[in-house]
Amino acid sequence: MSVRPLDLFDLPFIYKYRRQVVPLDSARAFTQPDLLGVNAFFTNLNSAREIATAISKQNGSALLGQVTHLTSSPHASLGFLAPPHRDELEPAPLLDYLAQRAGGWGCQYMLAEVDECSPVFKSLRQVGFSMYAWQRVWKLSGTGQPDGQDHMQETRDADLVSVQSLYNQIVPALLQAVEPLPRRTGGLICRQDGELRAYLSLTTGPTGIWVQPLIHPDANCAAGLMNALLAAIPERRSRPVYLCVRSYQAWLESMLEELGASAGERQAVMIRHLAVHQRAEETLPVKNTEPAWAKSATTVSHINPSDGE
Repeated sequence: MSVRPLDLFDLPFIYKYRRQVVPLDSARAFTQPDLLGVNAFFTNLNSAREIATAISKQNGSALLGQVTHLTSSPHASLGFLAPPHRDELEPAPLLDYLAQRAGGWGCQYMLAEVDECSPVFKSLRQVGFSMYAWQRVWKLSGTGQPDGQDHMQETRDADLVSVQSLYNQIVPALLQAVEPLPRRTGGLICRQDGELRAYLSLTTGPTGIWVQPLIHPDANCAAGLMNALLAAIPERRSRPVYLCVRSYQAWLESMLEELGASAGERQAVMIRHLAVHQRAEETLPVKNTEPAWAKSATTVSHINPSDGE
C-alpha cells in the first residue's frame, strides 16, 4: 500500500469521490464549498493556513484525506476522508501519514469531529484518536428579531481580556489544554451589570456562518441573545447560520429547540496527540585519553640480597 501527496494525475479519483466526502472539520464543512475540489491541490494560496492532501492506493482502490493547520494554532484538524469506508483499504496508513505532516508543522495534537454513528468513528479510534467531548450543530432559521435592549454588541480589541476570563469560567480545566484560549476577538458579546456574560465567535465563509458560543449559565441575556443573533450578524445576506453546542454547554439546546432551530446528529470531538520532533542539546562525557597500561598498578618488589643469607 502506498501513501503519497495528491497530484494532478489523481483527478479521476477526485471526480469519482466528490459526493462521498466525510467532513471531519465541521466549521469548514458548513462555511466552505466543495471540500474535495481544486483547493485540495493548492496548499500555498493562504499563508495563514497549511494544507496537506494525500491519497492511499491499493489494488485499484483509493482513499483520500486532508489535514489543515492555522499557523497561530497549536493543533491541526482533519479536514475529510473520502470515500467513507472501504473494506479492502485500511485507513490507518493514510491517517498516520497525515499525522506525520501535522507533527512536522509543530502541531501538538490533531482534532477530528465525526458523527458517532459513522464508520469513520471506529477507524479514528483504531489509530489513536480518543473522544474528549461531544457537540451538536444547530441550524438557525428565520431572520431574527432586532435587539431592542442593546444586549448585543460587536467585539472590540479591548474586550479580549474579558473574553478570556469568560472562557476560563466556562471551559472545563481538563479541556483547556485542548481548546486554546481565544487570542483575538471577532464576533458578538453581551454584557450584564458591566460584566461580560456571553461571547459568540463568528467564522464566515461563502456557504455559511459558523457560531461558537461561550455563554455563562447565569446570563439573563441568553434568550434575547439567541433570538437577536440572526439580525445582529453583520453582512449576513442570505447565508445560513450554524451554531455549535459543545457538551459543557448542553443547557443551550433546550433554548435553541424553543426558538425553532434544527438539530444535527451528535458528533464526537476526538483528539490524537502527536510526537513533535525537537532538537535537543546533549552533553557527551569526555573521553578518557589515559593509556590502558596506565590504568593497572604494578607492584615492584625489591629483594634485599641479605634476606637470603
